Amino acid sequence: MPHDFLQPLTGSFAMPAGENPTVAMIEAAFRHHGLNWRYINCEVAPEDLGDAVRGARAMGWKGFNCSIPHKVAVIEHLDGLGESARIIGAVNTIVRDGDRLIGENTDGKGFVRALGEITDPAGKRVVLFGAGGAARAVAVELALAGASRITVVNRSAGRGEAVAALINERTPASAEYAPWDGPFAIPAETDIVVNATSIGLYPDVEETPDIDHDTLRPDMVVADGIHNPPLTKLLQAARARGCKTADGLGMLVGQGVIGLKYWTGIDADAEVMRKALLDLGL
Repeated sequence: MPHDFLQPLTGSFAMPAGENPTVAMIEAAFRHHGLNWRYINCEVAPEDLGDAVRGARAMGWKGFNCSIPHKVAVIEHLDGLGESARIIGAVNTIVRDGDRLIGENTDGKGFVRALGEITDPAGKRVVLFGAGGAARAVAVELALAGASRITVVNRSAGRGEAVAALINERTPASAEYAPWDGPFAIPAETDIVVNATSIGLYPDVEETPDIDHDTLRPDMVVADGIHNPPLTKLLQAARARGCKTADGLGMLVGQGVIGLKYWTGIDADAEVMRKALLDLGL
């Protein structure tokens, strides 16, 4: 077996390669670029995580991914963290650097990469819906990319205020919490609107975040982290009002491109990876 291969660690499930979007797009990139690598999905129980990481070290893996519930627990088994992973407090991508395993977080990085194809977040005012792990990662990466102000909109005040405080205390951007207790009116001065919740994810494709669509303006960019379906009800409403949009499929591809760069050093062909996802019916 070739020495250069990747093994992701997933916490609660294992799916055949043909049904797993991440496996499909990364394996497609390996084939396209002629890399004799493999990306294999497997299940690792929480109590076995330490042994799994030690096994990765022993076998010389170039890196691996961690999904829930390992994103925080894996940190104690690593040798260091990248800047944004340290701020976010969670890891989804581990990279071998010599004899060291370094934790990175590509959740927000993939979002910013996809968004960057439409607009530069530097100096922009952002309204961010959600305060979970994905929202936290997106908020940090937007702040590090130069966003000037981030309004965190969430139904739970405690979680929303915590994300806003993190941005204020650990990044150059400023942030505030706004309660989400009905249809939220987007302030007219907003540049970028982001849905970082799971609302609208398959199979609940008819659901959409409780936003007053009439407050969306043509000069706004609307981004939705949902990758299945790529064209969510929110993005449909935004396009109908003349907004530019960024879909979750682009963000998923962005995460893959960044991970492949960490592991292999190559700039993977994003279109090849996106096609692999579309071929799955996403």
